[in-house]
Amino acid sequence: MPDEFVAEWEFSPPRPAPGSRVVAAIVRAIQATASFFLFVLTAAVALGADVLARRGPARRGLTTRCEQTAEGCPPTTVGSLKRICYARDDFLPGLDFGAAHSAPARGVVAALVRAIQATVSFSVLVLTVAVALGADILARGRPAGRAATRAIAGSETRARLVVPALVLAATLGASIALRVWQIDALGYNSDEAVYAGQAASIADDPKLQEFFPVFRAHPLLFQSILSIGYHFGVNDLFGRLVSAAVGVATIGIVYMLGSLLYGRKAGILAALFVALMPYHVVVTRQVLLDGPMTLFATLTLYFLARFATTERPEWLYAAGAAMGLTFLSKETSILFLGAIYAFFALAPSVRVNIRDLVLSVGIMALVIAPFPLSLIFAGRAETGEQYLTWQLFRRPNHDWAFYPTTVPEVIGPLVILAAIAGLWLLRRENSWRETLLLSWIAVPALFFQLWPVKGFQYLLPIAPPIAVLAARTLARWSPAESLSILRGRLNGTWIAPLAAGIIAVTLLIPSWQRIQPSTSDSFLAGSGGVPGGREAGKWIDEHVPEGAKLLTIGPSMANILQFYGHRKAYGLSVSPNPLHRNPSYEPVPNPDLLLRSNELQYVVWDAFSASRSSSFSESLLRYADRYNGRVVHTESVRVTTPDGEKAEKPVIVIYEVRP
Repeated sequence: MPDEFVAEWEFSPPRPAPGSRVVAAIVRAIQATASFFLFVLTAAVALGADVLARRGPARRGLTTRCEQTAEGCPPTTVGSLKRICYARDDFLPGLDFGAAHSAPARGVVAALVRAIQATVSFSVLVLTVAVALGADILARGRPAGRAATRAIAGSETRARLVVPALVLAATLGASIALRVWQIDALGYNSDEAVYAGQAASIADDPKLQEFFPVFRAHPLLFQSILSIGYHFGVNDLFGRLVSAAVGVATIGIVYMLGSLLYGRKAGILAALFVALMPYHVVVTRQVLLDGPMTLFATLTLYFLARFATTERPEWLYAAGAAMGLTFLSKETSILFLGAIYAFFALAPSVRVNIRDLVLSVGIMALVIAPFPLSLIFAGRAETGEQYLTWQLFRRPNHDWAFYPTTVPEVIGPLVILAAIAGLWLLRRENSWRETLLLSWIAVPALFFQLWPVKGFQYLLPIAPPIAVLAARTLARWSPAESLSILRGRLNGTWIAPLAAGIIAVTLLIPSWQRIQPSTSDSFLAGSGGVPGGREAGKWIDEHVPEGAKLLTIGPSMANILQFYGHRKAYGLSVSPNPLHRNPSYEPVPNPDLLLRSNELQYVVWDAFSASRSSSFSESLLRYADRYNGRVVHTESVRVTTPDGEKAEKPVIVIYEVRP
């Protein structure tokens, strides 16, 4: 099919018009944002490798000295609690460059780690250059030909350049506002606490190392980036602002993708839809791995589109590097390899050389390599096996209707409708472009629909290609003649702007509603912060003696209280069966015994866990009653009663118990 809507770019325009300078400035700002973000990744890789190479001797010596002096340290009594001197190496257990290895062995290990650092840094550098090149093409390019040169010089064309530039600037401004407005109003949820806790452990934070081991279920790219800021202190705001910056950078890449596939108008509309989309807004306001995964997945999609357009292997290599970063953000993104395979299989017009494909996969493997190698060097290779076993045997947490009833609402029903309508209305223009976008949507959507474990944020990477398809419909389709509406006449050229405005409003209103601080006593994982969690944790940190241990209904509240309260917490609902529990969580096989022997001093009830597991909630309250539980602190939210009045409803209650 003809590609009349895909502009050819010329690199030396004789006289760029004022409007083109505005567009160039905005696109170069996007370029700078992407390049800076990738530079931060390079610094994070360097820092992580340096920690791996230098960490061992000092930690080993510290542990040895503490073990030698622990016997002579007298216990001191605080109430009914005993403080005991102990020493732990929670940073990288098993990574010992001192006693366990000779000097030559230490040199070999350090050399290997620094080789990994150099490889990943080089890959990220290549990726940065590729992004810079793509943005430079967008910033400097213009339609080729003498007629186009004369058109750019005209005032009408300048207006057409300035208006889209202003719309793009307004889109980025709205995306920033939606992602930072009251971003710190609520404390972390459980997943946020875990990822921020990992980042704090990487930064060697003494208060959180004990509770959050570095190696858990996922790779450590985003946590390593957060750890750079956490060297100056751990706080909620920094982590969420970094996540919001990732979300805004994704919008820039969506603009580049839409412009490449369907023209600048489609790029702006796609960026607008993602900027206002409740799904993307809500997730990128949290310290979650799905935001960075979506950023790099969309970047991979952009590079694949570049390759299909130009058939230059450099773009395929860049796609391999971006795919590696996508995996390092979250390992479930390996599903996109299936999407890439489906695209090449279903789009024979896109020719790919096997040698180039193998080299691209090799680049991806080099980028991914630091994660498994770090597990091996740290003596934690079994950690990956344990988490894989747990993931395979996890019990379903939602029914089959969860995604069909939840995700379309937050992506935007009109966005999905526009995307589907365009596939039919523009069916004569269908090409490899639609095959690429649909493959990117279908593979993860089908997998997670069939997979028993479902999460609110798991399907976020499919939002950008859906937005691009919707933008394609509005940018490319227009009625051939005027339409008659209520005896009046509406020119067909206004259909697309009117539809875009309606879609934008239907996205903006629910996004604004969802970013307001929640006052509900129910909670959906991945949908925002937890009311009262931060406040309860800080109360524990200030009022509960050091060394005290808490019992909660489930591990979610335990994670939050450990992050803010710096006290060990156990989840009553954690299964003693290793196949049915997260390997990071410790079960409580006999709560009665621990409470009776005063090993557990506080019991914490919360409405969010109770709504998901009423049986464990009742069990915990029975323990509080049996062991003379006394309410020492309560966190409440204001709710509206059935008769319309405002009332305080407890959501977290802390009991002090004693035998």
